[in-house]
Amino acid sequence: MKYFSTQNNSPLAGFREAATRGQAPDKGLYFPCELPVLPKSLIENLSSLSKAEIAFQVISPYIGSEIPADALFRICEETVNFDFPLVDINDSISSLELFHGPTLAFKDVGARFMSRCLGYFSSGSDKKLTILVATSGDTGSAVANGFLDVENVNVVILYPSGKVSNIQELQLTTLGRNITALEVSGNFDDCQALVKQAFLDTELNSRLNLTSANSINVARWLPQQFYYFFALQQWKHEQMPVICVPSGNFGNICAGLIAHKTGMPALHFIAACNCNDVFTNYLQHGDYLPKPAVATYSNAMDVGDPSNFVRLLELFGHSVGNMREIISSCSVNDLQTTDTIREVEKNFNYLLEPHGAVAYKALKDYLDLHPGQKGIILETAHPIKFREVVEKATGKVVEIPESVKYLHGKEKQSIPINPDFQSFKDFLMEGKFS
Repeated sequence: MKYFSTQNNSPLAGFREAATRGQAPDKGLYFPCELPVLPKSLIENLSSLSKAEIAFQVISPYIGSEIPADALFRICEETVNFDFPLVDINDSISSLELFHGPTLAFKDVGARFMSRCLGYFSSGSDKKLTILVATSGDTGSAVANGFLDVENVNVVILYPSGKVSNIQELQLTTLGRNITALEVSGNFDDCQALVKQAFLDTELNSRLNLTSANSINVARWLPQQFYYFFALQQWKHEQMPVICVPSGNFGNICAGLIAHKTGMPALHFIAACNCNDVFTNYLQHGDYLPKPAVATYSNAMDVGDPSNFVRLLELFGHSVGNMREIISSCSVNDLQTTDTIREVEKNFNYLLEPHGAVAYKALKDYLDLHPGQKGIILETAHPIKFREVVEKATGKVVEIPESVKYLHGKEKQSIPINPDFQSFKDFLMEGKFS
């Protein structure tokens, strides 16, 4: 498999080069030169396959011969060695719970797969890789956990000060060792802009071997296809589902759509957005108009210029009309989010967190207009990660899972920086994180 740049001004790359670089030299995103056709036997036999077998079959065409089959299968096993239950909320809406991994968020899948791929590629090398990652919350904690103590890899995480939840912050700031957290006095878009500018800086790139761990990296983005197949494996209805994805940087829904393009059945996709509604407006009016991010309760979706929008364009031939045939989108505000959390807990005894609540509201509104259809929301994080919002909405205490009780009493280790590139560059050039 070869990958081209969405800027169309860089040489083609194999998976190893694309994963190691993160972005193409012309600063476009890597995209597969051709989409594989999944064997019909995969869909027909989903119920009898293990999660590792499904993941291996889905991802193999994108890797080619660059990782031997036995090593790739082992990577897949380690990536998906936790549960992905599809839980019925009511008769028409089910929740695919993606928060049973080590950091209680869906991004554990991509982070674990990428860390193991880069660990395989860097094994025995004397040259260190520096991973730069901007996070609005869950990406940082998943990447920190996935890359902790990976040989020859340093990770620098940039997160917006005061705009991630307490547990998210502790997960990404308390590990130390090869993980460094930079607390940026700005929003997620500021963090993402610093990372993008770092990749453009010639002097910085001559000194450090840089790559990214956001969903711009194919090794983070492509394995997110796995759990859409895990959902279908558990789907009990004859009619295919409407799949509703809480969307911010659009890597998650883009992975679902590429899975659909290659053979995974689905009736329709919904990109559920919060007040950061750039994509919602694009589908309605045909004009893509980025704007500054607005802080909301569903902070992982607080993105005003989604990086993966260019991949959506590639998937649909740069045609908004083609997108509209399979995708719809809506915007859900904070009041609607908390109302949904309260109502779903009261009526169905199911506890949503803000991102799942945005998806539930969007899917419910869609199904009300399409009677007889049924759907799946992607519940992307555990409610404990948004404890204050959830408890205020429901009036009930969210129990702390055993897997995060170790964070109690720990102090964060972060380095405050301003959102100006020179400060960030100086920090990287000094190399104090290595």
